[in-house]
Amino acid sequence: MIKCISAITLATHDMARAVGFYRALGFDVVYGGEDAAFTSFRAGTGFLNLIAESEARRWSWWGRVIFHHSDVDALYARAIAAGLRPEAAPRDAPWGERFFHLTDPDGHELSFAWPLRLAE
Repeated sequence: MIKCISAITLATHDMARAVGFYRALGFDVVYGGEDAAFTSFRAGTGFLNLIAESEARRWSWWGRVIFHHSDVDALYARAIAAGLRPEAAPRDAPWGERFFHLTDPDGHELSFAWPLRLAE
C-alpha cells in the first residue's frame, strides 16, 4: 500500500537561481546547494529535490505540485516581499482550500494550499 509521496524531483537549468527561489519561500536545504548538481529541500515529512539539466534538455507543461502550508496568506506575503510573482492573491476554492499558485524559474507550477476546515 502506498502511504505517501517521499519526494518529487524537478529539473532546473540554473541550480543557483532555483535554490534561491525555493529558499525565498522558506524551504530548507538538507543536501546540495547553489553549486550542486542535485539539491534536496525538506518539505514536511518528504522532500523536494532539484536536479541540474543542460540547456539542451527541454520540458513543457508537466502538471503542478501542491504543498500544504498552514498560513497561505503569510507565505504569499513572503513571496511578494522576496520579489516573486504569484499568479493571484490567495483565495478560497469551492473544493475547500485556501490557495495560490506560483511558477518557479524553470516553469514548474506550484500551489500552496491549506484546507479551510483545518484553518477554522
